[in-house]
Amino acid sequence: MAKVIPFYRPSIDNKEKAQLDSVLNERTSKVDELEKAFVKYIGCDYAVSSSDGTSALHLAMLAINLKRGDKVLCSVNAYPSVPEVVRHFDAEPIFVDSEEKTYNIDLDKLEEILENNEYKKLKAVIISHIGGSCVDLERVYNIAKIYKIRIIEDASESLGAVYKGQRIGSTGADITTFSFNPHLKGNVCNGGMLVTNDEDLLERAQLLRNHAMLIPDETLSYVYDIVDVGSKYDMSELDAAYILAQLSKQDTAIKRQQDIAARYNKRLEGISHITAPMDVKDHSYSLYIIKVKKNRDSFARELLEKGVSTGLHYIPLHLLSYYQSKYSLRVNDFPMALRTFQQVLSIPIYADMSDADVDYVCDAIIDITKHWV
Repeated sequence: MAKVIPFYRPSIDNKEKAQLDSVLNERTSKVDELEKAFVKYIGCDYAVSSSDGTSALHLAMLAINLKRGDKVLCSVNAYPSVPEVVRHFDAEPIFVDSEEKTYNIDLDKLEEILENNEYKKLKAVIISHIGGSCVDLERVYNIAKIYKIRIIEDASESLGAVYKGQRIGSTGADITTFSFNPHLKGNVCNGGMLVTNDEDLLERAQLLRNHAMLIPDETLSYVYDIVDVGSKYDMSELDAAYILAQLSKQDTAIKRQQDIAARYNKRLEGISHITAPMDVKDHSYSLYIIKVKKNRDSFARELLEKGVSTGLHYIPLHLLSYYQSKYSLRVNDFPMALRTFQQVLSIPIYADMSDADVDYVCDAIIDITKHWV
């Protein structure tokens, strides 16, 4: 029977168990503790926890007061949660093609769109950092100043990643959101986090996270008022406890992921039909995305037969039925995203992988390429 290498496996030890026990046995609150720990870890001023990464992104839209008809630019290579939270306001996402090597938003295309279109009600740009490879944020923030728009960073795959020595979330965005259960990772918890240095955005996010509910008299907590339309997006204590333990190990996990990526790079260098990811400075490698020259899905099936699970990041948004129909998008409207989508394949990378696991994945890939045509 083939060895089984899952796409992701969380690192769980006594730290997680101790944190969970403290909630179950001592009834201690972990949500506030996590928010404070996150502020310290990221280097931001404020953090607001949420039930998951999508709710954190939705809270970000609520916090900037997104309204019907507003326009928000985002990469066409992003998870559906990105345009989804925009559409919930009857606002309009405007898609931008992606880069060839990092799969992040193409900033040249972004500037071209902004220069050639005088959008009314242009509100923000959502910047997704794909797989731990950071966008050129200095340039992004300069674009934001020129066009007077807000920057929301989607760091679902970039917790702990750094840009020019600063952690993502502390570099200058209006809001940055994180997910503790990113797409296809299959973590054992759900949770998200919104961080900002803007006190007004903080207060609005905190208010709207819990139905926009105010309690005038804390001695009578059952008496409340509703002052806006919010949602129920608070994080559970058990999720917070687990995430606290995971956060304490994040830097160690990133270092191991970087070591695994280096091993992949060495083993897969020069292998026919396979292109390794671009070696970018400070890449945290929450994903390791290869390109398969042709027949990507058949390649993935053969890997699965050998026990190696894979993922896809992402199906370009303009190929999804809803957005294709809603905005009359054509397959060739975003040629770079289309081209990379046909080839990209995420292979396993996580801190608990042994060198033997990594070599097994490499051996499987190399073995398949020997007969690939």
